[in-house]
Amino acid sequence: QVQLVESGGDLVQPGGSLRLSCAVSGFAISSDGMSWYRQAPGKERESVAVINTFGHSTYYADSVKGRFTISRDNAKNTMYLQMNSLKPEDTAVYYCSVRMYWGQGTQVTVSS
Repeated sequence: QVQLVESGGDLVQPGGSLRLSCAVSGFAISSDGMSWYRQAPGKERESVAVINTFGHSTYYADSVKGRFTISRDNAKNTMYLQMNSLKPEDTAVYYCSVRMYWGQGTQVTVSS
């Protein structure tokens, strides 16, 4: 059974940092590109960051470039999203995705 489990979401003050994890079970991720998405209330889901198979190539949305870093550990079958200098507009549910599978999401709230 395939499962993607996100964790690490929390309430954080503006300027703070969080590290999200996406643990995958049911297949090895070593042959797949992976992505982080987010969906804020009342908005469409948007792509945040993408990483290729071995992590040598990454893509970031302009809104997070320079603040977020996507990474992966194929040995642990896990992907990460390091989020620094968080802003209130980063508030959203963050989802990981690989192949056609999605996690359940983890809530990130940036507020003072």
